[in-house]
Amino acid sequence: MELQSKLKAIADKINQLKDKIETEESTKHAFVLPFINALGYDTFNPLEVVPEFIADIGLKKGEKVDYAIFQNEIPILIIECKNWKEGLDNHNSQLFRYFHVTKTRFALLTNGIQYRFYTDLEQTNKMDEKPFLEFDITKIKDNDVHEIGKFHKSNFDVDKIVNNASSLKYTKEIRKCISNELTSSSSEFVRLFANRVYSGRLTEKVMNEFTELVQKAFNQVVSEKVNDRLNAALNKESEKQQEEAIEIEEEESKIITTEEELEGFRIVVAILRRKLLINRISHRDTQSYFGILLDDNNRKPLCRLHLNGGNKYLGLFDENKNETRELIESVDDIYQFEEQLLQTVDFYNVISNN
Repeated sequence: MELQSKLKAIADKINQLKDKIETEESTKHAFVLPFINALGYDTFNPLEVVPEFIADIGLKKGEKVDYAIFQNEIPILIIECKNWKEGLDNHNSQLFRYFHVTKTRFALLTNGIQYRFYTDLEQTNKMDEKPFLEFDITKIKDNDVHEIGKFHKSNFDVDKIVNNASSLKYTKEIRKCISNELTSSSSEFVRLFANRVYSGRLTEKVMNEFTELVQKAFNQVVSEKVNDRLNAALNKESEKQQEEAIEIEEEESKIITTEEELEGFRIVVAILRRKLLINRISHRDTQSYFGILLDDNNRKPLCRLHLNGGNKYLGLFDENKNETRELIESVDDIYQFEEQLLQTVDFYNVISNN
């Protein structure tokens, strides 16, 4: 949760400041360094985060990658940064060269908003053309946070990340293929399903018909899956509400209004009717007390009867609605507190309509 909060703070900062950031150097300081820091690395420690890391290629000297993160004196991640206004599609070739001459297994290409992590799944010490992890930090998802957390200083494990990278990369590519097929089905995709359900020759006319049918069928399947999930969630919520309603009913079923409480209510009504219309005096019974209210409003208590314990009490309220309990022998003793009860009515500034 701490990492998620830090990433969200960076995203908020980007939304606030990006229009004022003009250069690549400003992008590094405002957006990229906070990200490195969020991963637990000390950006002020030159033995841990090395800026302008030398990555000479053959006879070509002076080649430098923007940052290299070290652990146990070995570079574990090299980072190439671009201005936040630049796209990343045309810049991985530069990082590709740096990757080849360093000992790292991971490379990051970023403009401070888009992040692309690479490794060497297809050929050892040769950076893959496609990233295994890619995200927009301003639109980050919970699953992204989980994967980013594996690069945190406290969690970093090369083997675990590499093993997981393969799954991430190919799952992402498969999802992209599926998405493309749903949008615009390829002939191979259409032919796969047409051959399974159609016994005739797949002429151009038939293929055109099946292209539409395959797209329609897949979209229906996706819609049905979504609806099933929604209905399952709604049913679960409905069941929860029903369970809560049952619990409330069970609680209410434990409340038994006694004849003594009703007799006490009638006595209070007889006293208060001098200042109130009878229909403005109501009662609500609870497990703890029998409440008598003005206008059936819990925020306007007139008094409370506590008659179900060892001792009996009449609860009276002052102008601040603080309750004071008075010991009584029976409900008939309520008459002794006539003055206090009538005064409570005055607290609500009630004008009698009798």
